[in-house]
Parts: sequence; structure tokens; C-alpha cells
Amino acid sequence: MTELSPRIQEAAPGVFFVEGPASNWTVVRDHSGFMLIDSGYPADRDLVLGSIHSLGLDPADARAVLITHGHVDHTGSAAYFSETFGTPVLCSPEEVAHVQGREKHQVTFGQVLARAWRPRVFRWMLHVIRAKALQAKPATLAEAWDAARLRSLPGCPEAIVLPGHTPGNAAILLPEARTIAVGDSFVTAHPISPAAGPQMLHRMYHSDAASALEATRRLDGVQASVILPGHGPALRMPLAEALAALRVRSLP
Repeated sequence: MTELSPRIQEAAPGVFFVEGPASNWTVVRDHSGFMLIDSGYPADRDLVLGSIHSLGLDPADARAVLITHGHVDHTGSAAYFSETFGTPVLCSPEEVAHVQGREKHQVTFGQVLARAWRPRVFRWMLHVIRAKALQAKPATLAEAWDAARLRSLPGCPEAIVLPGHTPGNAAILLPEARTIAVGDSFVTAHPISPAAGPQMLHRMYHSDAASALEATRRLDGVQASVILPGHGPALRMPLAEALAALRVRSLP
């Protein structure tokens, strides 16, 4: 188990946002059951299971694990759910090969080492090692979602593909709750960043940093007032305002 307990908040009715030690996940519950969006680092498994139990739910009953993208800090428990409970692991069609482990779109050890002289990067690197990122197991049975399958799940989610962070990176909109889980499309904090509020991750984390920023324009016009990032606290503000702040911060 990781050394810190996660913070759980009901960000919107039936939407429980869990702020883990260094990566977040979300439990979505309604009359039809519950599902999980992302699943932390591999070492976060006990925390993921504990957060589900704390809501009076049984992890074996999860209807699906939705993955915003295939990085190990978001897929950490996906293989466990698939193998232990037979839970469907779903992601965008463009991300299936990544989540299954047949492709790799991850910051390299060399990129991290080149920056490890910075205290924030060094501390983050140590956490990644303790979080068992190097022992991550791919979810080899992951499948591509489609709109109809998503609509049948708790919260009636809709996917918005935002390539750049990874080729099939996606945000997941819960329209009835006016809530959006943006994964790492943008974040509100990160261990190597001194800033708080809407921001892009450091460019080394993106497959294509310019495309990742440009892809956020696909969120223009999306109606949401609760934003759930992959890193950092949830935001309660119109998505349009968060995007405006993000773009100001991202100006050269």
C-alpha cells in the first residue's frame, strides 16, 4: 500500500473523486451500479479497493474500468480488475494497443534522469519507483469503447478523444452531472510543477506537446462545471473558464 491515504469527495451527485498520493481516480455510481475511471499507480491498488469499499460497494461488481490513457499512473489496477473480477477495461480505439502493452507512449527513464538534478523531479522519480511504475502490468484484455456501450454505463458517459498526450488520450464527460474527467489532457497540479490551477503537464510527458495543447480546443463548448483531473484537486468552475486560464498560462 502507498504511504498516504487518498482524499475522497463527492464532486457531483454519484461522482466520487479520489485524490490519491500522486494520481487520481473516480468512482461513478447510479441505480445501475458503479464504474471506475482510471486506477492510479500499481502500488495504489489497496487504496483503489479501499475507496470502493468505503462507498459500500464491492469491487467485484464494477461494471467497467474506463481508462483515459495508457500511462502506468492511470492503468495501475486495470489488469487486476480484469483478471480478478472479469471487469471490462475500456479505452478509446486509438489507445487500445497502448493499454494492452503492445505500444509504449511513456516518458522515458532517460528524459527523467536528464532532469533529476531538479529537487521536484528527483522526489517525483522516487515516488514513481515506490509506486511500482516499473513493474506495471498491462491490461491485455482491454477493449475499445463505443458510444452505445458507454451510454449503458453508470453516469451515461461520453468520450472526447484529445490526442497529443498519448495518441488515444480521452476525456470522459458525465453529462447529467455536468462533470468531466480530463485525465492528463490538463491538470490542476503536479509534483514537478510549482503552479496551481489549470495547466499542461511538462512537455516531456506528452507524445506530442503541441498537439496536446491544440487538442484541448475540442473541449470548447462542452458544458461542464466540475473538472476532475488526473493530477491535482478537482475544480468547481465552468470548463470554459478553466480552458481560458490554461491557455493564458500556456502562452509562450
